[in-house]
Amino acid sequence: MSEYEFQVLTFDRHTPKAVRRQAVREHAEYGRWELTRSVRYEGGVHRVWLRRRIIRVQRTA
Repeated sequence: MSEYEFQVLTFDRHTPKAVRRQAVREHAEYGRWELTRSVRYEGGVHRVWLRRRIIRVQRTA
């Protein structure tokens, strides 16, 4: 069974679309995050949920 850790990015209504996209892209490329969910709320606030798999290292010796 896979375990994930989550990170939530919140952008206000004045943040340009290009800046939001660049932030998600950098997290995906350098932090190995993947987009799980994106919501735009009534006031214009964008919230993006990212996740990545937790890799457990087992001792072999």
